[in-house]
Amino acid sequence: MIRVGSIVMRVDDLRRQLAFWTVALDYVPQDEPSGDFAVLRPRVGSGPNISLDLHTSVAQIPPRIHLDLYTDNQPAEVARLLALGAIEILSDKRPADADYVILADPEGNRFCVVDRAD
Repeated sequence: MIRVGSIVMRVDDLRRQLAFWTVALDYVPQDEPSGDFAVLRPRVGSGPNISLDLHTSVAQIPPRIHLDLYTDNQPAEVARLLALGAIEILSDKRPADADYVILADPEGNRFCVVDRAD
């Protein structure tokens, strides 16, 4: 059997990204972060790890891979993430009835907040 263990994101500022993603996802460091790498895991429950790798790279727009974050309260979560430093990405390709909002973290790594409310 195989499973997703960690999703790795390249970052320019490890401390800033560590601060953003720990609060955004309610994750905690798996171990003490090194100077150039940190693995985050869910504080409670299970789920894939998020690894932050200090490695300057050019972002591909649109990214080939991104995170979809599910929530039952999309407006509140989008507002919370924006307050943490995320920015909203407006796209003319997004359908008017889309169940997702495109955001980017403080370094421009895009992710979607998907409305999973019934």
